[in-house]
Amino acid sequence: MSAPPCAAPLDERTLVEYWLGELPDDAEAAVDEHILGCGHCSARLGELVALAGGIREAFRRGGLQAVVGDAFVRRLAEQGLRVREYRVPCNGAVDCTVTPEDDLVVSRLEAPLAGVSRLDVVVHAPGLPDEVQQDVPFDAERGEVVYAPNTAELRAAPSFRLRLELIAVDDGGRRVIGDYTFNHTAHEA
Repeated sequence: MSAPPCAAPLDERTLVEYWLGELPDDAEAAVDEHILGCGHCSARLGELVALAGGIREAFRRGGLQAVVGDAFVRRLAEQGLRVREYRVPCNGAVDCTVTPEDDLVVSRLEAPLAGVSRLDVVVHAPGLPDEVQQDVPFDAERGEVVYAPNTAELRAAPSFRLRLELIAVDDGGRRVIGDYTFNHTAHEA
């Protein structure tokens, strides 16, 4: 049996921020009250929590590639995942690897993001067609994008070079705002 519709449903962003504990105290109290009295929004929150759990488990297994938020990485680390991090300056390069002890690898791409409203990432992997990830999350204030490659694939890969481009997209078109090179070295067993 489904819950009756809500007259004033909470939007997904509010539900996610509530679940992550990112709302101010007064807004959190208002959402608490709404959720307790609204089966519809309570069920939607439950769906988001279940989805996040599935995504988190896929990251735990190293089976996803995505651009994520800093809060997501922090939460995984707080839950005991071993996170290998690389900070890459704008238009820079980094020598990198992944070891059997690493649960997740993330790269913090520094970029001039002030005024950017939409950002795409283009992944240039050797021997593969370019992959475009559209409208990815970014932190303009911190000037960074957090890129999490597929850790399981990295662990199994030979040494190779990967390039990422950050592309700002606006009414004026597309412009490259950062180019990043990863010199991956396979870990020796």
